[in-house]
Amino acid sequence: MENNIFNQIANKYDTKERTELAKIIVNAIKPELKESKNKSLLDYGCGTGLVGLELSTLVDKLLLTDSSEQMLEITEAKITQGNIKNAEVIDSDFTKTTSNIEADIIIVSLVLLHIPDVNKILRRFYSVLNTNGKLIIVDFDKNEKVSHPNVHNGFAHTDLKSLLTDAGFNTIEIKTFHHGKNIFMNQDASLLISTGLK
Repeated sequence: MENNIFNQIANKYDTKERTELAKIIVNAIKPELKESKNKSLLDYGCGTGLVGLELSTLVDKLLLTDSSEQMLEITEAKITQGNIKNAEVIDSDFTKTTSNIEADIIIVSLVLLHIPDVNKILRRFYSVLNTNGKLIIVDFDKNEKVSHPNVHNGFAHTDLKSLLTDAGFNTIEIKTFHHGKNIFMNQDASLLISTGLK
């Protein structure tokens, strides 16, 4: 059901608002990738590649995964158009299957809010990461104004930290980096960036 929604909206996904928000997210993630030229980066739930593709020059290898085939087709087209040699698209859903993908860094941008069992997916990320790997999460701060049956209304820093700790991550840092108008289900909201090491 959820997947079909993303397939349906794939062609109209890159709105001006989403593209602008992606730029803000990319700028928040870039400092976390300062010394990653020889590393592999997995953009999990990459959508149309708005965030991941902007980071391709900072890493050795970029893997973009999503469970929506239509989203991945758009990402694939962007890779071809942009002649991005180090990027690869993989159709994968860690909530359903285990994966043999390995990566040094995983970014998960505005994806966790769509995943019912956050605990399980964080453990999956932990197992995919190589030793000393880094998980970078960008998502919304908890927002009481948002209520939707299929979407978490953001994350409180303390709750997210416990979830990450339970999954095995250490050196966890979480901070709010952006406040925006109508960016979360038509509500004003703030974004957090969280990093944790394996």
